[in-house]
Amino acid sequence: MSPTRLAMPTSVLLAGIAFTGNALADAVNIYSARHYDSDQALYEAFTDKTGIEVNVLEGDSDQLIERIRREGAASPADVMLTVDAGRLWRAEQADIFQRIDSDVLDERLPDAMRHPEGKWFGFSQRVRAIFYDPNDIDPAHLQRYEDLADPRFEGDVCIRSSNNIYNQSLLASMIAHHGEEEAEAWAQGVVDNMARAPEGGDTDQIRGVASGECDIAVANHYYYVRLLEFDDVDDRAAAESVEILLPNQEGRGAHVNVGGAGVVADAPNRDNAIRFLEFLASDDAQRLFAAGNHEFPAVEGIELDDVLASWGDFKKDDLNISQLGEHNPDAIRIFDRVGWR
Repeated sequence: MSPTRLAMPTSVLLAGIAFTGNALADAVNIYSARHYDSDQALYEAFTDKTGIEVNVLEGDSDQLIERIRREGAASPADVMLTVDAGRLWRAEQADIFQRIDSDVLDERLPDAMRHPEGKWFGFSQRVRAIFYDPNDIDPAHLQRYEDLADPRFEGDVCIRSSNNIYNQSLLASMIAHHGEEEAEAWAQGVVDNMARAPEGGDTDQIRGVASGECDIAVANHYYYVRLLEFDDVDDRAAAESVEILLPNQEGRGAHVNVGGAGVVADAPNRDNAIRFLEFLASDDAQRLFAAGNHEFPAVEGIELDDVLASWGDFKKDDLNISQLGEHNPDAIRIFDRVGWR
């Protein structure tokens, strides 16, 4: 049986539209801020394996947090599923999640992918990569995120707005590794090196390199893979004209963020919710993450799609993802101080 899905427009958030899902013991109700068609396969596979019906309410992460908060103990939500540790942390701060003790999750997921108190977990990995024009940039000078602030790259960098959660988490990782003062100096250096004011999404940054608007861009890795597979000839050509660099291989490793989830504090189907999270850590679900949106599995040893596999083994930052959320407020203040719009 296919999952029941319901989108939640912003305009009706506060009106409290009825959730059409089943709250019985044979169901799990998921509030999801992931908007990937491939997630449908995850839900269907869970139902096939367990017989538990999946009901899904889709919306923006902040909308879903506010909805669960307003619904309180009456919320039908069992699981909140979203992307980026910064958003998971916001849900945690709103007391959305409850602690979960699961031997399965402890065994399957690396330490870095688990909240220290078991409040949420990362199930897929997203690398914040650097892209560059090989005709204009010598990669010998561009091996680390720190190098994005090198004055030699003045006027070369395309990167998204400071409102973007991916950039907030990248800066949060810099704070965790270097402290606030050094992280602020880095952010100022990136601002000084921008080719243009921040605009657009991750795909637009890669296109900026391909078009010659800039020589260096920062984007999550899967946007690049999507471009390679687009039907549009120009998009594929844009991706093929740039090179990808996975930074900090001689140090801490490439910055990794997550697609993750937690069990809602007043989940009416708590046991089913835990079973769903444990399923997300299974080999079958991890393969679906890898195949569906070109994300890296959180569990080691899962077969990758051809493009990701072609990059070979590389080092990922093993910083616990909870720190990306903890340093999020500091990152936002730094962005404001340095004028990163």
